Amino acid sequence: MSPRPRTRTVLSCGLLLVPLAVSATACGGSSSEPLSANPYDAADQITSNTPDGTRTADPNKPLEVSVKDDEARLTDVTATDASGRSIRGELTADGKHWRTTVPLAAGVRYTVQISTEDEDGNPGSKTLHVATKGGGDRLQVTFGPDSGEYGVGQPVTAKLSREVKDPQARAVVESALKVDSTPRVQGSWYWVDGKTLHFRPKEYWPAHAAIEVHSNLEGLKISKGLYGGPAKPVKLTTGDKVVAITDASSHTMTVLRNGRQINTLPVTTGKPGFDTRNGVKVVLAKESFVRMTSGSIGIPEGSSDSYDLPVYWATRVTTSGEYVHAAPWSVGSQGAANVSHGCTGMSTGDAQWFFNTVRVGDIVKVVNSGGDTMAPFGNGFGDWNMPWQEWREGSALRNGAATTGAAERQREPADAARLRPEV
Repeated sequence: MSPRPRTRTVLSCGLLLVPLAVSATACGGSSSEPLSANPYDAADQITSNTPDGTRTADPNKPLEVSVKDDEARLTDVTATDASGRSIRGELTADGKHWRTTVPLAAGVRYTVQISTEDEDGNPGSKTLHVATKGGGDRLQVTFGPDSGEYGVGQPVTAKLSREVKDPQARAVVESALKVDSTPRVQGSWYWVDGKTLHFRPKEYWPAHAAIEVHSNLEGLKISKGLYGGPAKPVKLTTGDKVVAITDASSHTMTVLRNGRQINTLPVTTGKPGFDTRNGVKVVLAKESFVRMTSGSIGIPEGSSDSYDLPVYWATRVTTSGEYVHAAPWSVGSQGAANVSHGCTGMSTGDAQWFFNTVRVGDIVKVVNSGGDTMAPFGNGFGDWNMPWQEWREGSALRNGAATTGAAERQREPADAARLRPEV
């Protein structure tokens, strides 16, 4: 080894200290000093457990980089995928060894930038290109709804291409599904079944919020032979907070925008035996015309309750066919009695106003009806009828709801957070 002392050359005048990141030439310094020199090729000093470009790496094993020269050390190592996301790693105190601290993703190409320093403080560099093995079957994720503007009650959904039952595998999947909002909200995923997840905040989304949904699942090992596939991100915004509250006992609907009452409409709801469901529903669609038949809800043709009607200005709130719609045939009962087969009926003019006022994702809440409470799942979006603490229990992560925001990513448990390159 050279007897020269190992130094970093920092030039100064008196007590003036020059930051290391600046090439210092003041007070007669030379531009050939180590800090201003171009990095040398450190290829001869570097060894890796994945020779550059010669074979693919096992994504389940750490990527390791070492210096084989006793007179050199590593100063920095960064590994990024094609999207620019970095994967965490740690460097030993003596600068001789670096390794990833999280599994690599399958079927991904990483660029590894390595910085070194020799005994005299001269900087060196080396770039490795590491490709990982592709893995087995891929789990595809489809987010909903499509990008666009929605009401403050719109849940986010994730549909999986195959069923995931194992709790640990579910935790891997859920931890990689990201929902970020501005302003920040507290929210959580809920596993409706093995192929469906819903995400909602603790309260309704804020008005005029921006919501971004994306997946970090691609390439992750979920379970034996199953890896994450790509997912198309979605961007959502919310409009004004519009909430319609239908009181079945007073036969009125009160519509509020951003907490301020903007209209009260006389309505009729479901008569006994066809009582309108209580609880919170979310607008699913708006249909300016729909043909409604009694057979669609199981009423036999020819019975006293059978019907076949053209209906206008129909705002759907359940998949089974509950609407808020024009019902000119029951104007005499609107505001006075409940005579429908479960829908909320109003005059043609009021129904058109309501149709034009609400958007998909807005809230329609029914109170004081003799009907059952809207189920959380299976008939549209009844997600808001589940208490928050119970909702959180539907998460595979279990240890708390996530705070989401543009400035704060969804929190992850320690085990789950290690599964993917950081965003």
